[in-house]
Amino acid sequence: MFSLIRTETLEQIVKKSRFLAVAAPIGSEEDARTFLAAHADPAANHNCWAWRIGQSYRFNDDGEPSGTAGKPILQAIDGQSLDRVAVVVTRWFGGVLLGTGGLIRAYGGTAAACLRAATLVELVATVEAEIAVNFSDLALVKARIAASAGVRVVAEVFVDAGALLTLSIPEAVAPETARMLSDATSGRVILAVQQ
Repeated sequence: MFSLIRTETLEQIVKKSRFLAVAAPIGSEEDARTFLAAHADPAANHNCWAWRIGQSYRFNDDGEPSGTAGKPILQAIDGQSLDRVAVVVTRWFGGVLLGTGGLIRAYGGTAAACLRAATLVELVATVEAEIAVNFSDLALVKARIAASAGVRVVAEVFVDAGALLTLSIPEAVAPETARMLSDATSGRVILAVQQ
């Protein structure tokens, strides 16, 4: 699965109607609502949208005939194997009726073209883990983490003896990372994966 690196926009004119697609990465349903509120134009005739986060998704036709806008936008997201993405397609009516098929092609096509133009990033399943590190091992452990592909420190709390680090680790390399940290510190650092 892939997601977007940043917000992307694309505009098309279809039979005198102006369609503007804005697509963005999202992390939660709240992010989706915030994105949609920020990018819907109240002066436009329609602000149709869709979003997907894993198995959760929503779409809305915003006054267009049922199934002619939101669903084709969602199909554009799914058709490109995207996740954690929201798309809003805004329409300013140009005076020519498009019909059901024309609306489906215009909304879905504008969304798909916008998503194809976007820069993508592969989504990698990660786990969170905690480690307690003595001050004497801290520099070494941080250097090893920095050299590990995809492993990063997401939180650091200093305590009397050293630091508690929360790590984000790609699921596929979690056992290897645990072994590397234990070996580098002669067993003083034990990785505890959070459930």
